[in-house]
Amino acid sequence: MKKAVMYGGGNIGRGFIGALMSRSGYEVTFIDVAEAVVTRLSTEHHYPVRIVSNEGNEDLLIENVTAVNGNDAEAASEAIAQCDLMATAVGARILKFIIPNIVAGLRKRWASGGGPLNIIICENLNDANKVVEGMIKDQLSQEEKAVFDRSVGLVEASIGRMVPVQTDEMKDGEPLRVCVERYGFLPVDKAAFKGEIPAIKDMVPFEPFDFFVKRKLFIHNMGHAVTAYLGGLVGCRYIFEAIDIPDIRIIAQNAMLESALALSRHYGVALGDLQMHISDLLGRFTNAALKDTCERVGGDPARKLGPDDRLIGSSLMAIKEGVTPAYICVGAAAALKRYLDEAGEEQGEEAAGKVLAEVSRLEDASLAGTIMDYYKMILSGATLKDLRNAADKAKAASLKGII
Repeated sequence: MKKAVMYGGGNIGRGFIGALMSRSGYEVTFIDVAEAVVTRLSTEHHYPVRIVSNEGNEDLLIENVTAVNGNDAEAASEAIAQCDLMATAVGARILKFIIPNIVAGLRKRWASGGGPLNIIICENLNDANKVVEGMIKDQLSQEEKAVFDRSVGLVEASIGRMVPVQTDEMKDGEPLRVCVERYGFLPVDKAAFKGEIPAIKDMVPFEPFDFFVKRKLFIHNMGHAVTAYLGGLVGCRYIFEAIDIPDIRIIAQNAMLESALALSRHYGVALGDLQMHISDLLGRFTNAALKDTCERVGGDPARKLGPDDRLIGSSLMAIKEGVTPAYICVGAAAALKRYLDEAGEEQGEEAAGKVLAEVSRLEDASLAGTIMDYYKMILSGATLKDLRNAADKAKAASLKGII
């Protein structure tokens, strides 16, 4: 049986990537530092995944698994040296801590004459392959770098499956259970593989992959964030509650359409396909059984207001492609408010403007002004309908002379 290493035994590692590898015929070794997870996986050799939906649940048993502790450098590097395929899902901020074990595993692999290794990088991070490559090569000699370039494929992936924080209710008496939505496709960068592309269930190799990265970030992640931040304004706990509010749904849907039009123009892809993707996503956002929260989806607003991330990055691409991001800016304004709330700063134009300048590094004065206009409406007590109407008027004005 072929061997795979899943570095990261959390929700995505167990609930998505590790499960796909196991169901594709691999014996999967998880590497994690959570002792309770490592112990149970290494003694029981299976764990449950529950697919949840508004129509009911389906339980799967993921088998042929084991685990080693990431703090055991010898065991972790040996697993990497011996595997046929590897993936990471540890979180962007944790990547730097797993690099030494990866480097040690690669050195053992090269010393024993092991073949090429493809590492599927399942991190929510722009240019994840380049980031990981830089971290690894910082620890390699010139000779090792040449071997690395020949034999290691760093394959970016786009994680579309929604996996919320797992509550005790979701675990339902099984500590390792992960509840997930049914959607389970894994787009990956076809051009990045070294050697034969492994046959993984529901893995979709695609080229050019940058389109899938931007589609995930600027449509899925952006629409999800807009829903969360607007839901937060009116006290919604769950995403399914927020998207059920007509004004939020319309703002989120139109924001996603703004990104879709920009992506269609930029990459030359059919707008109709992107519209179908949006319809699918909006339906998935209504999955009450997931119990995904506005708090989780809107977490880390500093990153989500970053210059290349879902709100500002999608707005800038839209402007570049001749699309006015009126509805995306409503979501960005709501994100500004949450950022300042979480930072413990007093709400106000000066503080918000500083965030756009320093966090978003926004140089486009017109875009910054639009976001600030919506932010001021929020502070003045504007309703969701007021925000939607303002965005409708801005969009209509931008279309004059075009239609």
